[in-house]
Amino acid sequence: MKLSEQEIEFQLSTLPGWKRKDEKWIEKKFRFKQFLEGIAFVNQVADLSERLIHHPMIAIDYKMVTMRLTTWNEGGLTDLDFVSAREIDGLYQKQNT
Repeated sequence: MKLSEQEIEFQLSTLPGWKRKDEKWIEKKFRFKQFLEGIAFVNQVADLSERLIHHPMIAIDYKMVTMRLTTWNEGGLTDLDFVSAREIDGLYQKQNT
C-alpha cells in the first residue's frame, strides 16, 4: 500500500543519506574506493532484490553507485521501498567495515 506523506517523511528521517526524488522515488549515492568494490556491491544488491522481489534502479558511475527505489504497481513509495533501503544500507556497511 502506498504510504502517506507523513509516513514517508518519518521513514526518511530514519535513513541517513536517502533523499526523496520526484515525489515517487527515494535515492542514495554510495561511494567506493575502487570500481570493482562498487560492482561487488551491485551484485549483492541484485541478490537481495531477487529475494525481496523488489528491484531498484541502479546507476554505476565509476566508483559511485546510485540506488533509486519506488513501487511501480502502487504508483509511489511503500514499506517495501524502505525495507529495501535498510537492507541495501546494511550491505554497504558490511562491505565497508
